Amino acid sequence: MAETGMSQPTLAINDLTVAYDSKPALWDVDLDVPPGVLMGIVGPNGAGKSTLIKAALNLIPRAAGSVLFFGTPYERVRDRVAYVPQRGSVDWDFPTSVLDVVTMGLYGRVGWIRRVGRKERELAMEALREVKMTEFANRQIGQLSGGQQQRAFLARALVQDADLYFMDEPFAAVDAVTERAIISILHELRSRGKTVLVVHHDLQTVADYFDSVALLNVSIVAAGTISEVFTNELIERTYGGTVAALDSHGAS
Repeated sequence: MAETGMSQPTLAINDLTVAYDSKPALWDVDLDVPPGVLMGIVGPNGAGKSTLIKAALNLIPRAAGSVLFFGTPYERVRDRVAYVPQRGSVDWDFPTSVLDVVTMGLYGRVGWIRRVGRKERELAMEALREVKMTEFANRQIGQLSGGQQQRAFLARALVQDADLYFMDEPFAAVDAVTERAIISILHELRSRGKTVLVVHHDLQTVADYFDSVALLNVSIVAAGTISEVFTNELIERTYGGTVAALDSHGAS
């Protein structure tokens, strides 16, 4: 694994193992993510990419291993971590408006009992402005297109003003306009010093979208900067064979 310098990792995963029905979905995963990077998590189907995020966030049980956020357990720093799940894992029939979905991102700050007030709604509207969704604020979330739903959940993450963002396949099944809007926001988050981890499947865009990459196939094959890690040799090792040639600004 590439050296990341002496600063404390934003995320430190050590010997993480997750098993489904006694079959390992992740095996002895070690991954240190330095502050302020935009990292893609890349690997074949079934490699454990989504499982990695869910296990880190205690959404599924771990068979072994430890995960630290900013040097401490997740429970102590929940308010510094935001998560955008896969669209397919969300109940879009739930009767709530787009604005209400976004304000849910503030519950860690205001608590679940206290009523959301004007200040919180203004913050939510500002997040919707960032993702160009203000006109849909009062729309029922299930009435949106796939790309609009993804932007709404991105706004919910933005309003948290977290230090670490997890995003699980944010570009899946979205239109080109939404994809450009999302990557622009991710680059803006990085420019603010945020750390962003993105489960991603399109090898052709990895070098354009991210500055770092973790290659995963049940275990970590390699992790580091694009220039260090995103090579044909390591990609082929990750995918278990030859992959289609990438363009000149992709792997080398």
